[in-house]
Amino acid sequence: MRSIRSIVGNRETVTVDPFMSIVDAARLMSTRQIGAVPVVDGERLAGIFTERDLMARVVAEGRDPQTTPISDAMSTELVVADIAESCETCLSRMQQARVRHLLVLDHGRLGGIVSLRDLLAADLDDKAEAITLLNAYVHYIPADLSKIKT
Repeated sequence: MRSIRSIVGNRETVTVDPFMSIVDAARLMSTRQIGAVPVVDGERLAGIFTERDLMARVVAEGRDPQTTPISDAMSTELVVADIAESCETCLSRMQQARVRHLLVLDHGRLGGIVSLRDLLAADLDDKAEAITLLNAYVHYIPADLSKIKT
């Protein structure tokens, strides 16, 4: 299976800072149609803010999203992967940690973020390619064998 570098590639990683309000982060996530954003304090990866954090730490606790900063609701126990790791390894890590988003590090710095959907799509593509190759192998008839009379 390929590395997550192929998924992260050159796509833009949307980030927020810890002082942004929850409502501004939620609007950004809604506009970009993403379920999580890395929280970056200067050059340092400080956490991740997800839809689950919004529900559990803001809505369920009755906090005001207008005045609550991301730093009060973000997750700080991060599940990360190296950009060179395989999609299969990352998928397994996400399943074990029961998370839907994985922060990707490139030489110790934020390189991107992948979702469970991204990894499942890559896995499906790999399996479809393997099936195509296996079908071609099973149905292959060498040119010189086709001329043999029985």
